Amino acid sequence: MAEAVMVRVNKSSHRLLRQLSKAMGESMQDVLAKALEEYERKQFFEQLNASFTSLREDPSAWKDELDEREAMAGSLSDGLDAGEVFTKDGRLGD
Repeated sequence: MAEAVMVRVNKSSHRLLRQLSKAMGESMQDVLAKALEEYERKQFFEQLNASFTSLREDPSAWKDELDEREAMAGSLSDGLDAGEVFTKDGRLGD
């Protein structure tokens, strides 16, 4: 188990955390960890969307992006069998 530290939260947040924990059948620590991971993911995609919006607003930069995508389009045509299946550890499956 990871080392634990204390974090202060207001009463309403603690009550909600306790309710979610009970409803999900998970510890409050696990519920909080999942919530933080989801928040981090949300922030990442919001920043990504903002960056792409900015890129699309610059016609020259957006053209460069599309040109690069077109140049890379054939890079996946590497001759590998599309039906090959790999295991989680990267080995060729049956």
